[in-house]
Amino acid sequence: MMVIAAAVTFFGTFAVLRLAHRYKIYPQIRSRDVHTKPTPRLGGIAMFAGFLITIVIAGFIGWFKSVYAEPLQIMAILAAAFLITLIGFLDDLYDLDWSLKLAGQFVVAGILAWQGVQIVSLPIAGLTIGSFGISFIATVFLTVLVMNAVNFIDGLDGLVAGVVFIGTSVFFAYSYVLAQQTSPTNYFNLASLLSAIVIGMCLGFLPYNWHRAKIFMGDSGAMLLGLLMATTALTVTGQIDPQTVSRGELVPAFIPLILPLAILILPLLDFSLAVVRRLRAGKSPFAADREHLHHRLQDFGHTHLGSVLVFYVWTALISISCLLYFFWPAWAVMIFTVIGLAGCLVFTLWPLIQRRKTLNSGAFVNV
Repeated sequence: MMVIAAAVTFFGTFAVLRLAHRYKIYPQIRSRDVHTKPTPRLGGIAMFAGFLITIVIAGFIGWFKSVYAEPLQIMAILAAAFLITLIGFLDDLYDLDWSLKLAGQFVVAGILAWQGVQIVSLPIAGLTIGSFGISFIATVFLTVLVMNAVNFIDGLDGLVAGVVFIGTSVFFAYSYVLAQQTSPTNYFNLASLLSAIVIGMCLGFLPYNWHRAKIFMGDSGAMLLGLLMATTALTVTGQIDPQTVSRGELVPAFIPLILPLAILILPLLDFSLAVVRRLRAGKSPFAADREHLHHRLQDFGHTHLGSVLVFYVWTALISISCLLYFFWPAWAVMIFTVIGLAGCLVFTLWPLIQRRKTLNSGAFVNV
């Protein structure tokens, strides 16, 4: 499924790129943009095609028979994916008002939650969420949060596709291992299927989106990836029976909820800082500016590629550290995390280290 999604997205992106250039469907360069050449922002259409065709093909493969046992849930995911892609597509073309776009996101998240794609259980003292209303509200807000967090970092070539690829690859490994433990006769569940498709979508799109990008995924692609990431996490929450979770297994049991948020820790931080910054300035929380973390990394001294790689290494460290709790004792994970943290900090602060070296060398020469 991963290969199919990658192939469809790759050739679909090529087709969309050709059409966009032929009919000049690309926006003018904005003041906050880092690219200097008008570039199409319709890559999300090809990514949706990769998702749609792959999910349909999977329905004809016997391995995924149990996944399609609840067709209404699959139809809800397809409907939500189509609507969020449509909303993003219209926003990419006509720059929709932020309130209209946010309302559409809530509708899309509501469709998923209404058809049972919800937070099912939490491993807190054997707690199973019994209230449909509470689960519905929590699911909707979590889905909208993840969609916006992913969309907010879509500002550099290869940034969103790479971050989502790294994080979802780790989540795929987790969901597959979890399926082996919870249903040893059937490893093919909805979470692993969606994860594989998302990985394929990112792989198929990245060759066109790597610096210097020939095409951007736009809001349609970024919000679609955010929606599928949230959906994947939500479908896993019901696979762990909270009644069987002991104190020592508490962290691994929380991974279905922790891992997606951990993967998006930098996007969520960027989202939170942007909302606070804009509200303090008396602006809309969704008003665009050039003060995102990836912009500040460039101002700090990182190159375009270097800024993207900072997000990559932090995403890899956080997501892998969370996953290792499922396999290693806590002390071993802590050692790995501390070592990785030191490496990530050095890489992030490398421009400052280089400037200080240059200043010290100059001072030494002058003496």
